[in-house]
Amino acid sequence: MSGSKFQEDSSDGVFPEKLGRDIEGGPVLAGSLISDEATLFASPLPITGNRKTTTRKELWSWYLYYVGNSGLGPFNFAISAWQNLLYLQGWDPAYPQGTVPCGSGACSLTAYGQVRSINSIVLISNGLSFAIQAVIFLFVGSFADYGIWRPWITTVFTVLGWAVSFAWLGVEQPSQWQAGTALYIIGLISYQGALTFWTAAFPGLARDLPEVKASEEALQRGEVDRKTHDDVDMLARNRLADVSFFVCSIGELVVLAILAGILEAIVNPNVADSNTKALSIVCAYSAGVWIVCAAPWFLWEQYRPGNQLPPNTSYLTVGIKQIYHACRLCRRLKQTFLYLGVYFFLGDCLNTVVTVIATLQNEVVSYDTKTLNYLLIDGIAAQAIGIGIFWLIQKKWTISTKTMLLVNAFFILMLCAWGCIGITQTKFGFHNAWEFWAYQAFYGVFVCPWYAVSQAMISEVVPRGKEFLFFALFSIIGKTSSFVGPFVSSAIIEDSGNVNMPFTFLLGLGAISTFALFFVNVDKSRRECRQYLEDEAVRVYKLAREQASAPPVEGGIDGLRA
Repeated sequence: MSGSKFQEDSSDGVFPEKLGRDIEGGPVLAGSLISDEATLFASPLPITGNRKTTTRKELWSWYLYYVGNSGLGPFNFAISAWQNLLYLQGWDPAYPQGTVPCGSGACSLTAYGQVRSINSIVLISNGLSFAIQAVIFLFVGSFADYGIWRPWITTVFTVLGWAVSFAWLGVEQPSQWQAGTALYIIGLISYQGALTFWTAAFPGLARDLPEVKASEEALQRGEVDRKTHDDVDMLARNRLADVSFFVCSIGELVVLAILAGILEAIVNPNVADSNTKALSIVCAYSAGVWIVCAAPWFLWEQYRPGNQLPPNTSYLTVGIKQIYHACRLCRRLKQTFLYLGVYFFLGDCLNTVVTVIATLQNEVVSYDTKTLNYLLIDGIAAQAIGIGIFWLIQKKWTISTKTMLLVNAFFILMLCAWGCIGITQTKFGFHNAWEFWAYQAFYGVFVCPWYAVSQAMISEVVPRGKEFLFFALFSIIGKTSSFVGPFVSSAIIEDSGNVNMPFTFLLGLGAISTFALFFVNVDKSRRECRQYLEDEAVRVYKLAREQASAPPVEGGIDGLRA
């Protein structure tokens, strides 16, 4: 495939006024404008620079980055390190305050202005972290689709994550639990920020794959129909999402196997603070892994062009205009916002389920670092198997992303149902160590594919060229859901005194969300997204309606964007 077909006539981007000219600047020949079907995969907005072709080393460096930003430190072990400090500092509420250390039962500590259970403190801290993320992501995501500076967003969040992970080496005493709280909250923000904007890069990577570009050209020439190209495009997005998750899982197994050896050497059951020090070392170790895995992506990522700034707009004001335009025309994107609602509530269900189960798991295994590591290995090995099975099935039968997501949602509901069983008895329902081994396996095979499939689904229902804004918006919604769910669950626990009671709320929430997912129409969403972009071209870029809605020119699927 000739790369020249995807070059623009100027490094400054192709402007709307050039609609009547082909890619090389000559007049458009009769029949060179193609059908409206290709228009559905295009954007009428001008971009800054040339479209890139995804290279193999760029793609694999993107995969490798996920191994480092898998959340081993800031997401998996930081909560154990912090929660361990809370329990060591807390007291048994059955006795006068501060007189008896926490045992195997309930544990309390004064935090956020009053005496609270440790479970409640964890849920509230998660909620605060997610609320802060919502503000930051909305601010950054609103202007990230303009220019070519976007990779710096991931870089800044990544470096912050490294710093926080290393800082855990200085927080090993129970009296430092407030510092631990700050590190945990900041660590979550950095981890989720890096993950959000790293993920937002994948629609562009998939779109610029050589085979997808070839299919785009064939669609323009009328050699294939829209359904054929749609399948190529859909499978490319899912392949990137699924393979990245698979590579991450395999990489994590190697990382955790090395960690198991480290823990065998440093954990001494006869030393009182050995486990606490080990948890801090694990967080720092995760930062070292992250540095090694992130370096290739920072080196080989191509700076893909974003949208040009609209007339009379600067980077200081474009974010406000972007948000205003999105809010003003959001009713046009009915399918996008329907899925946004599903993503909010089903994400709320899953995020809170994982948090509640992790809290129960930490209590049952008494925060033993080696046990937690082996449980994590169990879960990650299972998730590698799970995402591999999901992808092979989808690829063989060309199953739509929505259908795969519905299957995934069913298994999320099964987790909630199992937690409900433990409300009235303790033989089953996340009360025993064996259940957490089984949970890690089940979660890995049947539930973890959600994190790949749901992202692929986002890419199918958002306007082209607006991925960073809408991925930030979906991330905010995901974090807001994690802000709402933990607070509701915390209130349920405080009111009922039963840590399993939130599963009833989560089961109902998940069931309603799954039902709503049936009504999301991807084909209708594509048409709504194209209309949204045409409206922006008219209202923001001041194009004539005929220019904004014109089919793309052969040689560049975006027409104006090339």
